[in-house]
Amino acid sequence: MKRVALLVILLLPVTVPAADSKARNIFLLTIDGLRWQEVFRGLDESLAVNTQYNKRLEHIRKQYWTEVKAKRAEALMPFLHSTIFKSGVVIGNRDQNSCARVTNPWYLSYPGYSEILTGVVDEALDSNDRVLNPNQSFLEKLNARENYRGKVAAFTSWNVFPYILNVERSGLPVDAGQKVDSPASELERILSHLQGDIPSPWEHLRYDAFTQHYALSYIERHHPRVVYIGYGEADDFAHDGRYDEYLMAANRTDRFIRELWQFVQNDEVYRDNTILFITVDHGRGEEPEETWQHHASIRTMEKNEQYLAQYPEGIVGSEAVWMAAMGPDVPAKGLIATGDKCLTSNRVAATLLKLLGEDYRLFNSGMGSPMMEFIE
Repeated sequence: MKRVALLVILLLPVTVPAADSKARNIFLLTIDGLRWQEVFRGLDESLAVNTQYNKRLEHIRKQYWTEVKAKRAEALMPFLHSTIFKSGVVIGNRDQNSCARVTNPWYLSYPGYSEILTGVVDEALDSNDRVLNPNQSFLEKLNARENYRGKVAAFTSWNVFPYILNVERSGLPVDAGQKVDSPASELERILSHLQGDIPSPWEHLRYDAFTQHYALSYIERHHPRVVYIGYGEADDFAHDGRYDEYLMAANRTDRFIRELWQFVQNDEVYRDNTILFITVDHGRGEEPEETWQHHASIRTMEKNEQYLAQYPEGIVGSEAVWMAAMGPDVPAKGLIATGDKCLTSNRVAATLLKLLGEDYRLFNSGMGSPMMEFIE
């Protein structure tokens, strides 16, 4: 019955929160390595017609191509453009003088996620190795407070997140990679069977569909106040050089976000008092064309001379990220131009704390400051 009820909720129409509501809950979502170019320009025709990167030209042209350039991005990620970008704030369209970037000097996933979640840049975190993060995330800090204790949870496709969030120290519930816990519901029992029967092509990453539905199952049962969901497929398909699969992963993630928002707005605990904040851990290259598959800074290249040695200047553009938010206390300003400055990923944690009415300086004064562009 719960599965039927959840399906009904996901099919209900999307609503936008009332303007006078106040944020009580935060859902932070990340999409690993999804370039700003696809988010704001849509399908890249040059990559799409390159048979080295694309095995499904007719399919992706039918699904995501339109002759109207301004509509291509919306064809790829319709919910972001039709709802979130119109009802909230978005930063990172460099074609429109809107800039966001990482602060860490490496442009890799672990440093990027650590920066987003802790609000600080630790240059010693210089790889994707499975090392326990010495820095506390804002999730861990909130979970230590009485009014949030037991109301914080994370769901991720990449199996390195238990290290990024240091579950040994934090005690946070982090559902990541191949789930081994006993199923808590009939839906989770089915998901567990399917996950075993549909193996991921990557040892370190499960399919995002499992992350999505494990998250929805937990959220429906426990109603946590602060939720982090990390989607991962886009980055791995890009590294594999599969532009068609990369686009389809982006489109699926857009649908997952829509489903999550439908659930939130049709649930009496979350309705009209919950914020969605979406961002990415790093960008990707653009020129030369093949660098769309990669991301790394010049310092990363200097540190590891064997990694992408053909690009001694690093992967230009892989520092570029984007951010978007919607919900109570987030102004409906759409795309905001940033002028000659870039907003930075180390300010995400403090921004979310402020939206919850918390003073980031009481948690860690070293965090990047809140981004007032996201706050009414």
